[in-house]
Amino acid sequence: MASLIDTNILVYRFDARYPDKQRVARDLLRDGLINESLVLPHQAIVEFVAAVTRRKAGIEPMLSHADALLEAESLLAIFPIVYPDREVLVTALRGFSAYRLSWFDAHLWAYAEVHGLAEIVSEDFEHGRHYGQVRVVDPFLIASGQVRELPELYSA
Repeated sequence: MASLIDTNILVYRFDARYPDKQRVARDLLRDGLINESLVLPHQAIVEFVAAVTRRKAGIEPMLSHADALLEAESLLAIFPIVYPDREVLVTALRGFSAYRLSWFDAHLWAYAEVHGLAEIVSEDFEHGRHYGQVRVVDPFLIASGQVRELPELYSA
């Protein structure tokens, strides 16, 4: 079963302010690479570079531009990437309207829905909720012990 990774997972891997989340993100990406169970949307790589190179209220960026671009190229080389097309855009419009998702979250969901990916791994959605045929998993809630089980996936 393949899962789609949201930007926050990529960013937490480099965010030393949250060592528990950093560990979970690192382990999740490593295990997904080994198991070939993760897919990245093109959107997450674009957002990742923007997030880790952004200076915020006197806080230095997590990565230099050069390091962020090297990491982005590495992600492109080692994970399967899904790209937007007409079907993804039309599906995102439907998700934006039907589920009241933000435009960016609707896009993320649309990648998973269109490409038949069972889960979105993210902290930005409601954990355990189904959107269409896609279930959301928040790995940080699971790691913290706040969540014990997930609803069953829809049968195919």
